[in-house]
Amino acid sequence: MANPNRNQNHNQNQNRNQNQNQNHNQNSNANATPEEDFNLRETRPSLGGGRFSGNDRVGTAFDLVEQMDYLYVRVVKAKELPAAADPFVELKLGGFTSTTRHFEKTPTPEWNQVFSILKDRIQAPFIEISVKDKARNGDNLIGLTVFDAVDVPRRVPPDSPLAPEWYRLENRRGERVAGELMFAIWMGTQADEAFPEAWHLDATTINGDGIASIRSKVYLSPRLWYLRVNVIEAQELQLGDRNRQQPDIFVRGSHGNMMLRTRISQSKNVNPLWNEDLMFTVSEPFDEQLVLCLVEKIGPKKEDELGQCSIPLHGVEKRLDFKPPLSRWYNLEKHTVSENGQRNVNKLNSRVHLRISLDGGYHVLDELTHYSSDLRPTARQLWKPAIGVLELGILNAQNLTAMKTKDGRGFTDAYCVAKYGQKWIRTRTILNSFNPKWNEQYTWEVFDPCTVVTVGVFDNCHLQGVNGNAKDSRIGKVRIRLSTLETGRVYTHSYPLTVLSPTGVKKMGEIQLAVRFSCASLFNILMMYAQPLLPNLHYQHPLSCHQIESLRNQATQIVSTRLSRAEPPLRKEVVEFMLDVGSNMWSVRRSKANHYRMAGMLSVVVRCVKWFDQICSWTNPFITVLVHVAFLAYICFPWMILSTVFLFLFLIGVWNYRGRPRHPPHMDVRLSQADNALNDELDEEFDTFPTSQKQIDVVKMRYDRLRAIASRVQTVFGDIATQGERLYNLLSWRDPRATALFLVFCFVACVVLYVTPMKVVCAVAGFYAMRHPRFRNPVPSLAISFMRRLPARTDSLL
Repeated sequence: MANPNRNQNHNQNQNRNQNQNQNHNQNSNANATPEEDFNLRETRPSLGGGRFSGNDRVGTAFDLVEQMDYLYVRVVKAKELPAAADPFVELKLGGFTSTTRHFEKTPTPEWNQVFSILKDRIQAPFIEISVKDKARNGDNLIGLTVFDAVDVPRRVPPDSPLAPEWYRLENRRGERVAGELMFAIWMGTQADEAFPEAWHLDATTINGDGIASIRSKVYLSPRLWYLRVNVIEAQELQLGDRNRQQPDIFVRGSHGNMMLRTRISQSKNVNPLWNEDLMFTVSEPFDEQLVLCLVEKIGPKKEDELGQCSIPLHGVEKRLDFKPPLSRWYNLEKHTVSENGQRNVNKLNSRVHLRISLDGGYHVLDELTHYSSDLRPTARQLWKPAIGVLELGILNAQNLTAMKTKDGRGFTDAYCVAKYGQKWIRTRTILNSFNPKWNEQYTWEVFDPCTVVTVGVFDNCHLQGVNGNAKDSRIGKVRIRLSTLETGRVYTHSYPLTVLSPTGVKKMGEIQLAVRFSCASLFNILMMYAQPLLPNLHYQHPLSCHQIESLRNQATQIVSTRLSRAEPPLRKEVVEFMLDVGSNMWSVRRSKANHYRMAGMLSVVVRCVKWFDQICSWTNPFITVLVHVAFLAYICFPWMILSTVFLFLFLIGVWNYRGRPRHPPHMDVRLSQADNALNDELDEEFDTFPTSQKQIDVVKMRYDRLRAIASRVQTVFGDIATQGERLYNLLSWRDPRATALFLVFCFVACVVLYVTPMKVVCAVAGFYAMRHPRFRNPVPSLAISFMRRLPARTDSLL
């Protein structure tokens, strides 16, 4: 194995002294899972997977993975075989056997099929390649050739592929028989171009459609657009009951599985007006049509369809800004079903006025904004050049949990999925291994450093043909934010794989990754920090929170449906897990985690208040005197205040550079409050919406708990509203005496501040706030007492 280059050694030396102590939440209980179980560990793999020869570097690809040696056999074709034979080729290497497809009655078949096996799994010194006849009974051997594994030549990319040669066939006694077989055999690595399509000899137990699901593939998400339908008006609608004077009419739009509706028109006649927008998420190549139905609401559960129109999206205007598109009138038609079941379409004189556009200036959100891997607008004309390259090496996993059982023995068939931008990758499936080795490397263009790459590990449950009920089990997920990586540095770490289930959090194993973020210009990256996070249209014409959530749900459904139709499919449960579908649902655990996060941020303010309280209480007289002197200096020279503040921040940042994080962030179990969450809280978190819980007592208990939490939030909001109303009532004359006193105080303060220099006022206020405890009174001050006596609107609440 060749040694990595000097730059990689330098990067690994930087990682060597990494601080392994993780910052965990101090509010977790003492019985939590041990900290080291979920730690991020630095690793030092021997990188250079197959593109190095000796000490000379011949390429740049596959330098973030370990080299894996494979034996390759390319079976090309045969000639001069018996005319009546149905030939196929069988490869046998120790206990591993695999076959090609067979041809009927063909003396010159062509297979052009590649087989491979990991060098470490070779169990025999000879490779037997035989041509057999599928039509014969008993011994169906036509001829064979035996190759010594020691004599296999080695090929090092980027050398050209090894040329296949003709080999004469023999029987088992070594006698020459009719026929020749052309094949090539060589020893290579995973960098070989034949590797992605090779049939692995150790996967011969897989048959049917399961064979396609074990290979590595690259997928692309469909290109998503926001479809804006501005419903303006309708004319000459034909009501079912012509005597109805004030009909309630609305428009219902549908595209795919998504259905939206407008409000009921305020103009109660046959020419209703709406001027309302309906927003859909659609994908290229726009196969499905937009269907708009005009509906009259007759009763609580009774509606009458007045007409509909189907609009193909191929001719819809694509706009880059918010310039209004051209409006058009669309004729309506009514679909009826006759008594014999025949569907009839009747043209109507009614029509609807619409303004339809595909908005390419938005970024279609299929991920949460803080987990997003791509922030570019839909329209390619608005894309900016890439600023860098992300390289990800998926090396291996260790100590995976058994996900399936067979004959009383647990096993796991693991594969990885990585997602960044529109590009998804899927590694090959390693069969029956708790320590799989993939050593596959992938590359993405980076357009924004403040994005996240997501890597998930799954267990393949579709290896024995199609099973509609089986779902690939999730083993764990890793997120890496690119902005936390130093450019040009190789990060090699082993990430814990954790899964949260109704029974609690569990470590499923570890995955070893190598990550490198490279850029051509540091200036371009720094300029990105001054740019808006999302395209300008999100700020110039923002979407509502309800629209964003609805459109995101539509986008995830489109992406999961499209990728599940690929071959091999990237299944719906995998896509939804990678896109964090349902992560915004109510969860007691997440509420606790956000509470402790907010408490951690406010702890800085609390420490400052405690420090100022120590100054005011003269706990350390020397420090207190220094603060008084500094305060007096700032009063005399106020222009020094901002300079000192920024100098202080600069010094803090320089001091913290020594203890800066030297590894990417990872899933923190303590921060997520997953280690001390109750089983009932987790069961509620994984419950469906609407709930599927059948036990009424459990639902009542959850409802009472939610009421208790909501009552605390309600009390806090009420206190904040009370203080705001008291400030407002200073000048509202709700309490005439209080308002009169405040106005007198304002007039006196105006006169005093006018004749008194501001420096004197600030000095007096500061020294009064920091006065000695013997001059303090535990009774609340006049200002606080006055504020507490002011009225609020709490008296008017029921």
